Amino acid sequence: MIIVIRALLAGLLSLGMAKSQRKKASKKGLILHKASAMFREKGFAATSMRDLAESVGIEAASLYNHIRSKNEILEAICFDVANIFNTNIEAVEASNQKSITKIDNLLRFHIRQMIENYEEVYVSDREWKHLEEPYLSNFQTQRRNYRKKFAAIIEDGIARNEIRKIDAPTAVLIILHAISGIESWHRSKAKINAEELENNMVMIMIDGLRKHS
Repeated sequence: MIIVIRALLAGLLSLGMAKSQRKKASKKGLILHKASAMFREKGFAATSMRDLAESVGIEAASLYNHIRSKNEILEAICFDVANIFNTNIEAVEASNQKSITKIDNLLRFHIRQMIENYEEVYVSDREWKHLEEPYLSNFQTQRRNYRKKFAAIIEDGIARNEIRKIDAPTAVLIILHAISGIESWHRSKAKINAEELENNMVMIMIDGLRKHS
């Protein structure tokens, strides 16, 4: 009987700890999302932990139970986004699709992320320079490597005669800059829907790359 009671108590304790961990993770996720919105709107430097605490609806002191510093928040946002993009491009690289199809998939993924996870992607693209070392160098390396992988897919398409002879690194910079322009779509009061935006952008960019016979 004592063994059974101990097992039940252990089970309840474990369940309570799991619920507490999920609640803490959920609260941290909310903090990161609110921080992304504030960093985008006000900039990282101009946002205080007190501002963030008010946005989340908790006391400033309580915020430190979930996050150690403003810099830790920026690190989490930037590297979470980087991991999402790196995982996707690795899957695209490993596929047996034509190069032009790989680029189509990459473009659509970028556009959807910019539409659906706008705040986080915007911050990782614009505010990463505020990262502290060693995170700053690490993130810069990840950005360079991502662009190189993207360019390599374009270069493979050129070699396979699917894509026009262009400078691949320049093409990548133009593509990524164009997608970052979705910021203005978010701010527009009279705009096409997200699906139309995606299809129009992909059509324009893919047609610019595709080699026509």
